[in-house]
Amino acid sequence: MKIFTNNLQLIFKLSNICLIILYIYPGSILGFFLYNDFSNQPHITRDFFQISSNHIYAFSLISILGLFAFKTKKRLFVYLFCLSLVLELFHLVIPNRSFQTGDLNGNLLGVIIPFFIRKVYEILFKNKKE
Repeated sequence: MKIFTNNLQLIFKLSNICLIILYIYPGSILGFFLYNDFSNQPHITRDFFQISSNHIYAFSLISILGLFAFKTKKRLFVYLFCLSLVLELFHLVIPNRSFQTGDLNGNLLGVIIPFFIRKVYEILFKNKKE
């Protein structure tokens, strides 16, 4: 079990590095690989009410990995919440990138939703045990 946890932690850390690189690069790396165009950002699905769906997916994936990999959930939540805020604020100064509240909201929702689902699951599971 310890090896599994260590591997998950490594995957979480590498995913964080990839996310940070994708965020701070002045252009769309994924757009370049898919469309041969750094200015074209691919979309997995349409945005939800002016909230970036791509950002929700990215931060949800990172949050879910972190929830499975680490025991200290409160520190993980604070880290991911701050990371989502700081990375979007960097877009104020990175060339060819722009700060967008819809992206920030997507980042924050991507962190909050998995933690909320986990909390609801804990409450339901705890009640069934008793």
